[in-house]
Amino acid sequence: MGKSLKVAALAAALLAGSAVPAMAATPGQDRPELQKVIQDVVDLGLAGVQLRVHDDKGDWAGSAGVRKLGQPAKPPTNGRFWTGSVNKPLTATLVLQLVAEGKVGLDTPVADYLPKLGLDRRITVRMMLQHTTGLFNYTGDFDAEGTWETGIPGKGKEWLDNRFKSYTAEELVRVALSRKPRFEPGADQRYANTNYTLAVLLIEKVSGHSYAEEMNRRILRPLGMRSTVVPGNRSQLPGPYAHGYFRYQEGGQWKVVDVSRQNSSLLTGAGALISTTQDLQTFISALMGGRLLPSSLMAEMRKPYGKLGYGLGLFVQDLGPSCGGTVYQHNGSPPEGYGTLMYSSADGRKTMTVSLTTGDAAVDPAALYPKLVGTLLSKVFCDGNQETARS
Repeated sequence: MGKSLKVAALAAALLAGSAVPAMAATPGQDRPELQKVIQDVVDLGLAGVQLRVHDDKGDWAGSAGVRKLGQPAKPPTNGRFWTGSVNKPLTATLVLQLVAEGKVGLDTPVADYLPKLGLDRRITVRMMLQHTTGLFNYTGDFDAEGTWETGIPGKGKEWLDNRFKSYTAEELVRVALSRKPRFEPGADQRYANTNYTLAVLLIEKVSGHSYAEEMNRRILRPLGMRSTVVPGNRSQLPGPYAHGYFRYQEGGQWKVVDVSRQNSSLLTGAGALISTTQDLQTFISALMGGRLLPSSLMAEMRKPYGKLGYGLGLFVQDLGPSCGGTVYQHNGSPPEGYGTLMYSSADGRKTMTVSLTTGDAAVDPAALYPKLVGTLLSKVFCDGNQETARS
């Protein structure tokens, strides 16, 4: 998902952890200004917030809110969660590693690698990674007149009733291909999960291994990301974790459902990942620090394109000169209950990873995110010198 959260990185709900006690901060680090920000957001109606920062002051991790409704324990700062679209930069990195090895061409038609799908031959690997293919978003999309065209249920009560259903990557892509393209390849830009699920099929075809195997071999094991999992059809978060909730109205009554258990195969390659704020910090720091891709491909990945300011798997955001200029980021919003933010400076030395969980409050979480993001960017990347950073 994450379509409504694109350019401004308005994350969605997040996770935290389970039965282990929360750590207020890394030893020796006291950041009351950061703790206050996440507590203020929780006070507005979220169930929990997890924040991890690495900057010139060192490492800091804190949490606020509750691990589970009705219980006093805070979300643990090492809690696992459903990441949502923060998965996309990792998928893009796998594709670009294949490019670096000469196995894939950035400007080669995707159809050359996946001939049986019947893809438009004008669609290139680059278009796939920068959301310019024009392919229908299989979780639903707008048509040329601005009318919403439904796809596989990815939000709300209909998703809730089907949240344990399993999907294959090819099944999802074929749903998209059964619908009329939104625009001619390369003629426009529209964020679509289809592009990154298509990337999974490309990775598997070219490498001869499953997406999970390639993720483990190329990224997770080399970086020591031991808490990150490609879940497949797994519906249970490994502990520790915080509980996320979905609130909806039925028959005139409000109901709240714990959606900690869900099958994320609906977003294969595009938003199906379990991780922690620590592992995401490890990944984005390594990526920006040049440990995963050669400099020529990092330049391609960081090059913003189109109205979304999207590179190859990353949003490129200018915070202005007083905040150190450009940051690279992605947000994540699984269907309901969880969400993620991941930000880094160009050199990977300053990072911020955030996780939130929704609870039972009668608030619109999306209305809280602009304030949360702006305040956090100000505190972390602008040293608190401005109230909000430029979006």
